Amino acid sequence: MSKFRNNKSNKNQGIHTIFGQHSVKAALQNDKRENIELIISKNQTNFAKKYESNIQKITILPQNEFTRRFGNENTTQGVDQVTDPQNIGSIMRSCALFDCAGIIVGKDNSPELTSSLYKSASGAAEIVNYIRVTNIRRAISFLKKNNYWIYGFDSSKINNSKLNFSQKSVLVFGSEGKGIRELVKKECDEIIQIKMKNNLKFEIDSLNVSNATSIALYQFYST
Repeated sequence: MSKFRNNKSNKNQGIHTIFGQHSVKAALQNDKRENIELIISKNQTNFAKKYESNIQKITILPQNEFTRRFGNENTTQGVDQVTDPQNIGSIMRSCALFDCAGIIVGKDNSPELTSSLYKSASGAAEIVNYIRVTNIRRAISFLKKNNYWIYGFDSSKINNSKLNFSQKSVLVFGSEGKGIRELVKKECDEIIQIKMKNNLKFEIDSLNVSNATSIALYQFYST
């Protein structure tokens, strides 16, 4: 686990706590972070030695004490809402791998940068911009005026297998169940659906939002 202060000149300033070895490693390698303390178990001392020059304080705990305080790193949790930090973290990882510059979300319906989100992002939060805006519709309208083409992904729309992305693109996703809100949908230049085969027997007719985002970003990256 790592505690650091964010030196970026944005609204996410302050002290943050990060869990997960990959996420902690990425934070330690980021020269824009002021790393305050690294807390590890005894079996991770070799990891700590690599980054001791990047951290102000290193605390080593017995394995049972580390587990008691912070739990088992292999424990994962997933829920089906865009507001969930695990979903946002997973989307960040996809953005990092498929060359997406950032994520824009509405302040009222999105998580802040928390330890849970950092862990789910597994290092991607260091390189993917996470922008929380007051009004997502206005943000999309601004991007349209700057020659971005807006693609809204909606499971109720007939799929478009011959999609050709614009070079400057914004991909819009809504929450599962409700989808994209109508006011936001009206700002989209094109509404499309990811091609898939629904399972009518068990009523499986939609993807988890982070999975849908990964597929869409892959399609964009491959064009």
